[in-house]
Amino acid sequence: MKVVVGLGNPGLEYDDTRHNVGWWVVDRLCRDWRLGPFRRQGPALVVDGVADGARVRVIKPLTYMNQSGVALAPLISEPAFEPSRDLLVVVDDAALETGRLRFRAQGSAGGHRGLESVERALGTQAYPRLRVGVGPKPPGVELADWVLSPMPAEDEEVVVALLPELIEAIGLWVREGIERAMSRYNR
Repeated sequence: MKVVVGLGNPGLEYDDTRHNVGWWVVDRLCRDWRLGPFRRQGPALVVDGVADGARVRVIKPLTYMNQSGVALAPLISEPAFEPSRDLLVVVDDAALETGRLRFRAQGSAGGHRGLESVERALGTQAYPRLRVGVGPKPPGVELADWVLSPMPAEDEEVVVALLPELIEAIGLWVREGIERAMSRYNR
């Protein structure tokens, strides 16, 4: 089974923030792949289905960003689950220009609290992630304030226009793995 985890924060006040771009992606993924409604499972919203002939699970942690890894506990206990092969974490990235995307097979959290939590839960940095650019913070603005602020309409339009390509890219990861997705979509 392939697992796609979109990182974000629960609550209406966070819906249109940069930090919730991971949720935007997985919501669109579920819609496009017709996976059905999310159901509450512990500290997450979860939906299971089939996409491109593969069993998939999509997860939206409800723990707030800095505790996102808690939602992965049921996966970690499954003997067949291998994070480097079966997991893709979709996350905002304030180091990338708005609308850029970058797959990584592994690596550090780069200061992202959600990825830090995932690493703690998994006990490894060896898991794929799809970073979606939300633009660098302006000088004099704290990073937390930047990612938790609403995205301006023009930046939101860029990210929303990118969603079909992101869904296509995730489909390629499901079918062919992280190396193929990196070679085709990293730019």
